[in-house]
Amino acid sequence: MSLPHDQDISFDALLSVAIDAARKAGAILIECSRIGFRIEHKQILNLVTDADHQAEQRIIDVIHDAFPTHPVLAEERGLTERAPSRYKWVIDPLDGTTNFAHGFPAYCVSIGVERDGCGIIGVVYDPTRDDLFTAQIGHGAHRNGVPISVSSTDHLDRALLVTGFSYDIRENPNNNLNHFVRLALKVQGLRRTGTAALDLCYVAAGRFDGFWEVTLNPWDMAAGVVILREAGGNVTDFKGAAHSIYGQELVASNGRIHQAMLDLLQEDTPP
Repeated sequence: MSLPHDQDISFDALLSVAIDAARKAGAILIECSRIGFRIEHKQILNLVTDADHQAEQRIIDVIHDAFPTHPVLAEERGLTERAPSRYKWVIDPLDGTTNFAHGFPAYCVSIGVERDGCGIIGVVYDPTRDDLFTAQIGHGAHRNGVPISVSSTDHLDRALLVTGFSYDIRENPNNNLNHFVRLALKVQGLRRTGTAALDLCYVAAGRFDGFWEVTLNPWDMAAGVVILREAGGNVTDFKGAAHSIYGQELVASNGRIHQAMLDLLQEDTPP
């Protein structure tokens, strides 16, 4: 059973706290990139830095200062659940850790909020460009306060797509390389940025026309999916069914090229 005050939280209040947390975490990332940081290896290709940990703690502190009972699902810490609640925060303090570790300025803070299992708030902050992408369900998506919408590209020949690869690309046969080759031969351009949350926001803003990936985690998608949908985009799994951030695969687009992307992705997918 949820707590009584859970019923009375405005979406504006949730969004305000998410923005505050994202900006404070982003400031930590910028400072760490300036003064230095330690790198650890979770797996041979999967890095974590002390900047990840510091930013994650700052986000959790800001959330729990405002909403002490809300559970938080975080990339490094996992699920912190204090009491039953309708709400859950799903956060990635540093999406694009490998980029960050190499000094490549393509990374972000991602904060999503669910109510009753449905994504209602999305905030993605790119501190290197001071780009703040925000959305709350039913109110559209914005970049730095200005409304954004998906592109009007309606054919793959004119589409710029983006994708990514999982950390276990060397061992997992479901490594996306087959899809990458197939779509690369059909589109105008194909990119790989290394940060799924920003990829989703860039589709939302019309910078990319579509994005797909085979192995993602909830914190990679929670905020960006809300932002994309509010910008008029479409998100499904590889079979065109309803998308869940707790599934691993994702196909996101401006809607106009969605079926064409699905057709190519399904060519060698088992029924």
